[in-house]
Amino acid sequence: MIPMDNVPEHVDQPLLIRVQGSHREIGRQIGESCRDKVQRSIQNGRQLIESAEEILELNWDGAQIQARKYLPFVQERYPQYVDELYGIAEGANASFDDLVVLNALEAVTSDALHLTKCTSMAVSDDVTADGHVLAAHNEDWLPEDEEDVYLVHASPDDEPPFLAMTYGGLLPNVGFNGYGISQFCDTVYPNDCRIGIPRIFVSRSVLAARTPKEAINRALVSQRAAGYNHLIAHESGEIYNLEVSAKKFALLYAQEGFLAHTNFYLDANMQALEYDPDERIGTRLRYYRAFRLLKNTQLHSIKSLQSIQRDHINHPNSICNHLEPDMEPLDREKTINAMVIDLTARVMHFVWGNPCKNPYHAYYLDA
Repeated sequence: MIPMDNVPEHVDQPLLIRVQGSHREIGRQIGESCRDKVQRSIQNGRQLIESAEEILELNWDGAQIQARKYLPFVQERYPQYVDELYGIAEGANASFDDLVVLNALEAVTSDALHLTKCTSMAVSDDVTADGHVLAAHNEDWLPEDEEDVYLVHASPDDEPPFLAMTYGGLLPNVGFNGYGISQFCDTVYPNDCRIGIPRIFVSRSVLAARTPKEAINRALVSQRAAGYNHLIAHESGEIYNLEVSAKKFALLYAQEGFLAHTNFYLDANMQALEYDPDERIGTRLRYYRAFRLLKNTQLHSIKSLQSIQRDHINHPNSICNHLEPDMEPLDREKTINAMVIDLTARVMHFVWGNPCKNPYHAYYLDA
């Protein structure tokens, strides 16, 4: 049985905030508009670390010490995004050191968070009913952070405008920009992690890309601490999975007009770097399910991708992920939001919470 009684239903639309100006000003506006969400996400992060202190051998003070080791790499390469984080801290009356921990949490915990249920997909104009380029993503994360989901419509002074999802005190990095580039991130688990630039800062920079090549280059910045899979789609119909570790990468192309990805490496060379692949069986099943559903639909639409996002086959390893009772603190996750982006129309169809129980709302990028 799929547990439906504990699935939050969101009557209201998710918060959308509009921000503009310098990176410091953008961060400050985010912090002021989302003060409660930012502060609560810090408390959630602290409680997570404390609940798993014996496993992690780490408390919050230690997490701050560990996070500071990563900060110089970010300051050297991305001072503008450090400014954004300072701005969020100022606007939310929050500790900057706490926000650094949140934005480097995967690195600080040495990937002990076993979050393996995100699903990303994209289809080109060759395989859609209206000739539009579509991209879709289920964001699976800690259930405590669902309350703090919001959308950011940003117009930086020196970068393209973008529309992105985030939650709490995390920098926005999942969405699309005014140059018709979308990015979705799926956590993968390489064994070559190191102290360097944390994943979120790298993916934040991809939202500033003006071409697919620039997006790929930004995801492959030197001195990265680890890597995501970046599903990068462009309004031209070019679609790529960029599988990244700290030192290596693989670029996969949408040969048949579509791609899907979950939380394991598809490329054989990258699989050799995968940490504990035996623990990733569920995410493999979910990938093959998404791949089959994409392949078996002749012409896709926004509704066909939304239908895939609601799929419960192989539960609890289903695309629409529900919280399971009695899970260990580091294993707890669920689908906290989902989106389908129409890059041709520059619109995001966004659902807050599980897509099987909540409605989609349309948000446009004014560029």
